[in-house]
Amino acid sequence: MSAPGPVTLYTRADCPLCDEAHALLNELAERLGFAIEAVDIDADRELGARYNYAVPVVAVGGEEVARAPIRAPALEAKLRERYR
Repeated sequence: MSAPGPVTLYTRADCPLCDEAHALLNELAERLGFAIEAVDIDADRELGARYNYAVPVVAVGGEEVARAPIRAPALEAKLRERYR
């Protein structure tokens, strides 16, 4: 089974919840060995419309696995399933 690729964090500037999610992902990345790709939703009209009131949003392989509010234990469990 191949690795699912990077974890995508849909985010925006001046978003404290996004900053917290990024910090959590950095901690989990060290333990689980994945890369993080941060995507600013305000740089893309379609992403802005899709996630305007939902950020931060975490996706793996194009599949959404968490959105605000991010619950650390639940996110860690989902990422452990994908990055064993």
